[in-house]
Amino acid sequence: MSQTTYDCVIPVHNDERRLAANIETLHSFLEDNLSRYDWCIVIADNASTDATAEIARRFAQRLSRTIYYRLEQKGRGRALRETWMHSNADYVSYMDVDLSTNLKAVPEMMELFEKGWEVILGSRLIAGANITRCRYREIISRGWNFLVGAVFNTRFSDSQCGFKGLARAAKEILVPQTQDPKWFFDTELLVLAEKQGFHMHEIAVEWIEDMDSTVQLARTIVDDLAAMARLKSDLMRGRKMIRPLPVPSGAGFDRDTSGVCR
Repeated sequence: MSQTTYDCVIPVHNDERRLAANIETLHSFLEDNLSRYDWCIVIADNASTDATAEIARRFAQRLSRTIYYRLEQKGRGRALRETWMHSNADYVSYMDVDLSTNLKAVPEMMELFEKGWEVILGSRLIAGANITRCRYREIISRGWNFLVGAVFNTRFSDSQCGFKGLARAAKEILVPQTQDPKWFFDTELLVLAEKQGFHMHEIAVEWIEDMDSTVQLARTIVDDLAAMARLKSDLMRGRKMIRPLPVPSGAGFDRDTSGVCR
């Protein structure tokens, strides 16, 4: 019987300072905790201009279950959309390269998938979550998630936590519908998932803020508000669901019989 397949995507942009150590940490954790699965780490480089590409390529050559995927346009949403849609795995997820979310959430997510949940999201805002972050970002995060719930009448608590996963059937329906190439991608994905009745489950995560984050907060907020207005308008006009396009022949992250990513 073939193993269940799982692709873990790490979107990166100019992350040369933290990429090497954190990919080593993630690879070791998955080796120790996901032995029942045919798993793969996909480093999704969206237009880095520093040494990120060189470092990632070295890992792809040295670590059997790691591959490097290059996009020439910047945008975390764009990187996730493209790599997820080229994945043939049973389950896909992503986490931020800083590994702010405690990795113990990964095996918990896989157990939930096996129980039939289709969309898994980490939450820093539900009972059981343990977070370390500055008060300023805490206020912004809670304010944003309150706004999302008010505008879209949704029930999930934390749209922007850097830990999410999808079962393949859900991915093939939801991801082609997303339009945002930047940080709003997460919120758009979850709004669409809830509106269309997918089985969603939130995991209370342990989370430590990355003090070296390169996210430009003010610009991101402006972009997200514009994207929010666009999505609200689309939904009010009854935007039709976009059916998934077939993966091109020969595409995908192929595995040989030993489970090694190519």
